[in-house]
Amino acid sequence: MIKRIPISALRVGMYITDLNNDWIPHNSQRKQGVIKKEETIEKIRRMGVTFVYIDASRGLDTQDSETAAEVDRRNEAALQQAGEQTQGLRAHVPMEEELVVAQRIHNQAQGLVGSFLNNVKIGGAVEVAPIHQLADELQNSVLRNANALGCLGRIREKDNYLLEHSVNLSVLMSLFGNYRSLPADILHQTIVGALLHDLGKIMTPDEILHKPGRLSAEEFEVMKLHARHSRDILASTEGIGELSVITAAQHHERLDGSGYPEGLKGDEISEYGRMVAITDVYDAITADRVYHKGLTPTQGLKKLVEWSGDHLDPTMVKQFIRCIGLYPVGSLVLLESGRLAAVVEANEKDQRLPVVRVMYHTKFRMAIPVETLDLAKPGTQDRILRAVDPADYRIDVRKFMV
Repeated sequence: MIKRIPISALRVGMYITDLNNDWIPHNSQRKQGVIKKEETIEKIRRMGVTFVYIDASRGLDTQDSETAAEVDRRNEAALQQAGEQTQGLRAHVPMEEELVVAQRIHNQAQGLVGSFLNNVKIGGAVEVAPIHQLADELQNSVLRNANALGCLGRIREKDNYLLEHSVNLSVLMSLFGNYRSLPADILHQTIVGALLHDLGKIMTPDEILHKPGRLSAEEFEVMKLHARHSRDILASTEGIGELSVITAAQHHERLDGSGYPEGLKGDEISEYGRMVAITDVYDAITADRVYHKGLTPTQGLKKLVEWSGDHLDPTMVKQFIRCIGLYPVGSLVLLESGRLAAVVEANEKDQRLPVVRVMYHTKFRMAIPVETLDLAKPGTQDRILRAVDPADYRIDVRKFMV
């Protein structure tokens, strides 16, 4: 039986199934196996891990535990409670219309961020004006229809993670900042900070940055330096505002002080640092990477709930869930009819009734003609039962997003 236990209950002889530490980006350490030495436990504790998952059937057990199913039920209840309120981001332009504009912005953003990183790396001329213009376009697109850019954010390739993560993070910060009613200038600066938050990775050796296997402890320490490098490069770049620097510098800080580069705690982390920490973790854990199979959007939200308090700001996590919805764009959901559908557009009035695209029938175990269905439309009988994992049905949700 899989159980979650506090780090204080971890003992030699237990079998770990999940270190439960994916809130540490770039952490590709081995996450399963029998604990053989006390030193291993201390190493896990130093990482800031507060709870781990064990398999009681493959190693020692403990009474100080709860089953994984119990944890999931509690996270689901918290997710539903957080999502009871509406999103608050009203669409002013139809999805189909804004999607054309969003595709152009999304493509432009990847090219622009890539060019900016390359110019900084080779010591060439750096123009910040295009970055500021891009931030304005991202912000305006989200205001017109928040679903369009969010939809494109689910269509990604793991081999292009660095650029796509930077763009997706800026989109999520646009959504989150608009939801939290940040003043336009402040929101603009946080978007710029999100776009360039990983700029410091140009200082990370390629053999570490692109290593397909697990990083050694020494390599991980080198990788962690990128946050400090991002801060220093942006701080010395003319035309970059202070809040952009703070946003980029604090995206790996955690409430309990286990983050980096400064190990800030609680209120030492700015409002924008706490926001970007949530969006950064969410985008990272829901993306497929060389060493990491991405969680589904709903699974990702549950993990944010689980890591609230110790690592992530709990109030802001609830706000983020309300912002992107119970069933974020890109989720695969099971309908009462037995059909599977991809969520393609959120409903700002009722998060339970998004626009979906059906493509598979679980009762007949076969693909069906693709059909777009607005669950909020009068006369529509189907409803969502729950979110499901596309891997369970071998469905590539990306094919049905646009």
